[in-house]
Amino acid sequence: MHRTASPLGSSRADHRHALLVLICTSAPSFMIQLDANIVSVSLPAIARSLGASFAGIEWVITAYILSFASLLLPAGALADRFGRKRLLILGLSVFTFASFLCGSAPNLTVLIIARRALQGAGAAMQLSAALAILSHVFRGEARARAFSFWGSVVGIGAALGPVVGGLITQSFGWEWAFYINLPIGATLIALIIRVIESSRDPDAMQLDLPGVACFGGGLFLTTLALIEGNRRGWTDPWILGEGVGAVILFVLFILVERKQARPMLDLSYFRKPTYIGANLAQFSFSAGMLTMLTFIPIFLQSGLGYASASSGLMMLPMVIPMFIVPRIVTHYLAHRFSGRDLLTAGLSLVCLGLFALALAVRDVAYGPLIGGMVIAGVGAGLLNGETTKVGMTVIPKERSGMASGISGTVRFTGLVVGIAALGAVLYSRVTLAVAEALPKVPSADRATLVHDITAGNLSGATLAGHDALSFRALATVSFASGYHALFLAGALFMLISTILTWRLVSPAETPPIPASAARPQSKPQ
Repeated sequence: MHRTASPLGSSRADHRHALLVLICTSAPSFMIQLDANIVSVSLPAIARSLGASFAGIEWVITAYILSFASLLLPAGALADRFGRKRLLILGLSVFTFASFLCGSAPNLTVLIIARRALQGAGAAMQLSAALAILSHVFRGEARARAFSFWGSVVGIGAALGPVVGGLITQSFGWEWAFYINLPIGATLIALIIRVIESSRDPDAMQLDLPGVACFGGGLFLTTLALIEGNRRGWTDPWILGEGVGAVILFVLFILVERKQARPMLDLSYFRKPTYIGANLAQFSFSAGMLTMLTFIPIFLQSGLGYASASSGLMMLPMVIPMFIVPRIVTHYLAHRFSGRDLLTAGLSLVCLGLFALALAVRDVAYGPLIGGMVIAGVGAGLLNGETTKVGMTVIPKERSGMASGISGTVRFTGLVVGIAALGAVLYSRVTLAVAEALPKVPSADRATLVHDITAGNLSGATLAGHDALSFRALATVSFASGYHALFLAGALFMLISTILTWRLVSPAETPPIPASAARPQSKPQ
């Protein structure tokens, strides 16, 4: 019999089954978040081991997120059509196998290909299917509790990622940042086979291949232009061509979807201001905040010279609130404040935290950063589960696969664009700082210096015939200046997003959930 029990059902069996379903649907998201943050802390070690440039470091992250974001919408459609349980198992299998290939990669090219071709695709399938199952199984008030649980689990992944990544990288090598996924993936597959029941959308249509091609191609060209623009220059014909091509493909994507009888992306939902606001908050959360889980560990290791294990522990002031705050939201805030209140409060706190980081980073010390990290982490904790919950509430449950695809696509598109765009800000500011300090040095030599600084190789940032200590000081100041600009750009973006989200999201459509749903019931005796 198909169960739709709440997380704490009316009987011990219902309670146990619902808890297992929550674990099976939340653990894949935990696995994805853990992997992303473990790898983020490992990036400097990967760069040193494989001789990667700053662009190469960006591609280790963005290649994975690019295929992930590009395939989330079609993965959601596949989950609705062919079965959510089937796609969840397939996604976990692909992700786990790809993790082995990443860990054994002999060079940067193989690592990027394995991340993009397989690991990102596997992640897309498992996330879309897991969220679709979560939305399908839990109804009404139970769905709000289920998404709060999901947000807490994702927060645990975020909290553990930097710490586990630092310890693993320093103790065993960066390869184990990927190998750790093997036992987790195998255990989850065995549990899902036993616990999850099959479900699908009986009205699902065939896969929208033109839509997949247009959306994926547009996102790829956007990311390629943002990353390569630093090296080629923003007026380079190739960069301009990639930008124009991206716009054309996104326009074609919209036209294709409007002609579909049952589109992969139902644009009619975007007529609702609340839905637009929720997705804007989701995008901003990823682009302005989750990207910092990649950038800050690089600064701690390359700018301040800490080891990977130490830098992972130093991320705790930011990531622990991402675990704790969703629980506070569930127990104390969800039944007192509307979804609009919680979203805008979260965005405002992230904005304030990034601004505090921008003021503190020029001291080139860890202590002044802690306050900004805590504030941003609290804001992220408010947003972590709330963005997905608010967005999913306006989508009918029979289209839960599409809804999960949209939610995941917006989140990880934000990561792709945020890493590339903020990386461009960092690169441009370092370039300007070096040009101002060394106006008489040939541009080719300055470009080499900028390459070393942005890649985090501050000790190697020197030129023949010049004092090494002076160049190390210049490299450190330039690196900190780049991060100052990066944090300011992120804060400005979050400020704009806060204002727009407040205006778009309706408090009437996102009311506080009833107190009985916000507070967990006692376990049956």
